[in-house]
Amino acid sequence: MPITEPRGVRNRNPGNIDYSPANQWEGQLGMEVGVPRPRFARFDTPENGIRALGKVLLTYQRKHGLKTVKSIIGRWAPSVENDTAAYVRAVEANTGTKPGAEVDLTQQAVMAGFVKAIIHHENAGYSYPDAVLAEGVRRALT
Repeated sequence: MPITEPRGVRNRNPGNIDYSPANQWEGQLGMEVGVPRPRFARFDTPENGIRALGKVLLTYQRKHGLKTVKSIIGRWAPSVENDTAAYVRAVEANTGTKPGAEVDLTQQAVMAGFVKAIIHHENAGYSYPDAVLAEGVRRALT
């Protein structure tokens, strides 16, 4: 039986961002194809998928005032669909953030750690090469 990549990796959307025609993401190709219930956006490269993930996180921080891992992940992965508490613990552990501590996602190292942890959680432990992750984060922060 062939091993298949996680859905977010196949879509080059490692954050599993829902597709919306209102979002004109750089490199967005439309809605995913070939699945029974399409929901997520597809991107041309993983770097542009990572860029979109980072831009969403920055919006959470800038527009909605979310400053902690718990508040950001609570919005990113609501408890109706996820074990949000476990998700928060995983991101805190992977970023070295203490529970309740404020994070500044405009800092490259903080954003990279956050994005890497989300990708790992959303895609069954998958991780991109460091250069791919770094370029996606660079695009998100510019």
